[in-house]
Amino acid sequence: MMKLRTRHALALVGSAAALSIALTGCSALNGILGGGSGDANRDEETGQVTESANIDIFSLKLGDCKMASGSGLVSDADVVPCDEPHDEEVYFEYTMPDGEYSSDAIDAASEEQCTGEAFTNFVGIGFNESELNVYPLTPTETTWNEYNDRVIQCIISDPAGQISTSLKGAAR
Repeated sequence: MMKLRTRHALALVGSAAALSIALTGCSALNGILGGGSGDANRDEETGQVTESANIDIFSLKLGDCKMASGSGLVSDADVVPCDEPHDEEVYFEYTMPDGEYSSDAIDAASEEQCTGEAFTNFVGIGFNESELNVYPLTPTETTWNEYNDRVIQCIISDPAGQISTSLKGAAR
């Protein structure tokens, strides 16, 4: 009788764990990838970050202001409300079409999307006339193949240092 109870209890624990993983969705993915704590507290109407947080990189959204990340594979980000001092801002997102992973195609799309019309529309002048810096956050081969990651995020920063506002319309 004791063995049956133990098996039943283990089955219940296993079922609860499976349900927990199914219900957490992205949180489970975040845990697997070693990212931050999910998403930040956000304003319900605007979606803007309302308090500083360390979030999983897959929770980073268009319009988020963040602190600079280290180089290499980025798994999390420190986001802050845009009226607080910050280093960078996500100003544009582009979704790559489905297909085989190609670092060359991603690099070409990143350059075109992050320094082209999206930059001009956001900043107010062309990339070549601007003093601002940009870089893309791009899918890796692993995130492309295993997590269907297709999003390129364009990040903008001011080489002069931290800012406490959006760079939208900065025209510099």
